[in-house]
Amino acid sequence: MPYQWILFDADETLFSFDALKGLKLMFSRHGVDFTDDDYREYQALNQPLWQAYNAGDIDATTLQTSRFTAWGDKLGTTGQQLNSDFLQSMADICAPLPGVRELVDSLHGKAHLGIITNGFTELQRIRLERTGFADAFELLVISEEVGITKPNVGIFHHALEKMGQPDNSKVLMVGDNLHTDILGGINAGLHTCWYNPHQQQGDETIAPTMVTAHHDELRQLLVA
Repeated sequence: MPYQWILFDADETLFSFDALKGLKLMFSRHGVDFTDDDYREYQALNQPLWQAYNAGDIDATTLQTSRFTAWGDKLGTTGQQLNSDFLQSMADICAPLPGVRELVDSLHGKAHLGIITNGFTELQRIRLERTGFADAFELLVISEEVGITKPNVGIFHHALEKMGQPDNSKVLMVGDNLHTDILGGINAGLHTCWYNPHQQQGDETIAPTMVTAHHDELRQLLVA
């Protein structure tokens, strides 16, 4: 095993994140048929909020409440309550991506495993418990709790401190987002693996240590 620590992003790296399915489930519990047009309107608001959050321009509470404020007004509740309901729905439909369970099982005991995520506490901890992964990951760093988001090197430095300051060359960061996960990891001095299942176009200014399209491929690279 070439690495002492392997750090993973959560959403779309370890776990599927089907926001449309989660929103449909959440709104159905409020008696609303959430349509594809509703989803497009939601994303037109949600995506810029996430960009601002990842850039450190707004905090987690602002993101979570702002994206549901208008719906809260329609339904006679609050944006914060709808956000909590949404995260509960996402927890209810959570599932590891194909090959993740085999990857985690093969790495467990051979390297220390951790997660660094810009996702929210209310979902992350429940999801680890429900998928049976809670004991496999020794480290869980959540931007909402730290107050710093990827790609800011501060969240990686926080993680390294929690890990006991291992040799950076013995730490691998795995993630699907070329900028938040890979560029952030590179800037923190870590080795990186870009999980790129959809064969997205890369960026010549960002050079990950390795690129993989399948969790089975990553397992073979690390455990062989």
